[in-house]
Amino acid sequence: MSDAPTDETTGTPRLGFCCKFIPDEPPGTHKTVKAAKEAALAMNVTSVTMAYLQRQPPAAAQAKLGDIVGHNLTALARQVEWVGARPPLERLLRMASSILPGYTHPVVKPFYAEPDLRAAVETGLAEIGERARILGVRLSLHPGPFCILASRNEAALRNGIEELDYHAEIMDMMGYGTGWHPHGAHINIHVGARDPGTEGWRANLPKVSRVARDLVTVENDESSFGLDAVLTLSDLVPVVLDIHHHWVESGGEYIEPDDLRIARVRDSWRGVRPVSHISVSRETLLPDHDPDRLPDFAALRASGHSWRDLAAHSDLMWNRALNALVGRHLAWTDFEIEAKSKNLASVGIAAQISGSLAPLAVAAA
Repeated sequence: MSDAPTDETTGTPRLGFCCKFIPDEPPGTHKTVKAAKEAALAMNVTSVTMAYLQRQPPAAAQAKLGDIVGHNLTALARQVEWVGARPPLERLLRMASSILPGYTHPVVKPFYAEPDLRAAVETGLAEIGERARILGVRLSLHPGPFCILASRNEAALRNGIEELDYHAEIMDMMGYGTGWHPHGAHINIHVGARDPGTEGWRANLPKVSRVARDLVTVENDESSFGLDAVLTLSDLVPVVLDIHHHWVESGGEYIEPDDLRIARVRDSWRGVRPVSHISVSRETLLPDHDPDRLPDFAALRASGHSWRDLAAHSDLMWNRALNALVGRHLAWTDFEIEAKSKNLASVGIAAQISGSLAPLAVAAA
């Protein structure tokens, strides 16, 4: 781990969406289903199954993979441009992990070593990374739940390490492979299995690449590893606070910026502006709930809602009281909005809280 950050993000607050872009259809327009799908496809990465590629002759499989990768690089570039054209508050993007499908798969891996595809990948990612920095877009990756560093299963651990190193290689090719979380870039993962838990996570961190060690962050979850448990790793890596997970795991606590644990989260980033996660329970679960009142976890549980139902994410950031809490936390952290309607949700919450950020801008200056 580097002794000090080589680059710091500015004090400007940012929030943004995760992975998938949903085209916004203006009122009064009537797109066909086909046109809507085409618009979504143009802005989003896609994939191909390893089973399909293995059924094809090598030349056909390589051609198919090249087409998918070319599309994904173009789609990611379009997402970065879209985010970069938004107001400064909204210039944050969590990229999809499947930019390079099958990158670590033993059958597909040789295709990525082929000179033409390798050159296309390296050039494309480098250009996207440079463009993101020019536009002030903060980037991150969040591997799936199988990417863990705490496991007694050797195969699962090996796959987790390989997957984390893959994400780090993407960041490296984009120009984020030198130093401690340059430009705020990070790769966020969960702890993993309860046994071996955080101690196993700590013991296995040295097994990943140097680039991965300098980019990885760890997030609290809603069941096995709450904020207090994850903070035991704050001497090693930055902690990503998930406010919704904390609300579920703690039984209903809405953590405020003056909570003493916030200082520990902030310190764990070592000079880089932190990132946190936010979401809220589904609209369909709480159809009659007052949007200006924070959901009461204990009361909702008593009324028969399971914690798993309450943990599920909504489509939009419908609860204005929770959004106001996000506005208060933006004094110290950026936010990834983990709502199912993606950019539509992040644009919506930004519209609500942008007026309250003038004092934060003064403080940052």
